[in-house]
Amino acid sequence: MFSIGDFAKVGRVSVRMLRHYDAIGLLRPAVVDPTNGYRFYHADQLRRLNRVIALKDLGFTLQQVQAVLDDQLDVEELRGMLRLQRAELAARLAADAARLTGIEARLRMIENEGHMHTEDVVLKKIAPVRVAELSAVAASYEAADIGPVIQPLYPEVIRRVDAAGVAMIGPSVAYYEPAPGEPGEAVVVHAGVAVAVAPQPGHDFAIVDLPAIESAATIIHRGSMDEADRSMQILARWVEENGYRMIGYAREVCLEFVPDQPDQWVHEFQVEVSR
Repeated sequence: MFSIGDFAKVGRVSVRMLRHYDAIGLLRPAVVDPTNGYRFYHADQLRRLNRVIALKDLGFTLQQVQAVLDDQLDVEELRGMLRLQRAELAARLAADAARLTGIEARLRMIENEGHMHTEDVVLKKIAPVRVAELSAVAASYEAADIGPVIQPLYPEVIRRVDAAGVAMIGPSVAYYEPAPGEPGEAVVVHAGVAVAVAPQPGHDFAIVDLPAIESAATIIHRGSMDEADRSMQILARWVEENGYRMIGYAREVCLEFVPDQPDQWVHEFQVEVSR
């Protein structure tokens, strides 16, 4: 089972949103601790969460979402509804292209829910790595908040590292942590590239040593990062099925990057786990 915080990370939604869904009866936690009120969720509840987000992002009100889901429509009926609403939304507002990309990813997860193979997950130790990085703050860990923040960081850190005459010796790495002193569920987004130089004054980027991870659940994600939630939810199922719990946010290591061809990208997601 997952705490509300971990379930929010896996589902790429906010804790505030999950609490609201609980309050209106849209997505109840599997267990509520009677002594402290803490909420816990099963990985299988990602099915309903995926449907809620897809329908909501297509413009349905939460009351309409609940009515649709409580009617227990099958996947084909649900896909038909989503596609019709998606077409209307695309015709109405071209600026919603980024939102539509997120909807597509949720739809594919819904369609493939019975084919998410946790045998693709590997438990291993991650070696420490030194990175040159730039950081920024995103409003939350939701994909819609992360993407616009992290995307400009990579070309900028590569430009600065190259201008400083520092050689990159390994892949790029993204990692996240809670933003201290920031309101709500803001996270610090770090975009780095592996280097082998010591920190020096005068650099317009930070040199940071990422520690080893003694026990990490990892998975290879192939394709656009718009589809990252699919791989993260496979990781979540593996973590629950094997009696582990997640610690912090996942690292994202870019193994292959082809400009303008996101379908050929390859990343490894690494999340620290413990029993």
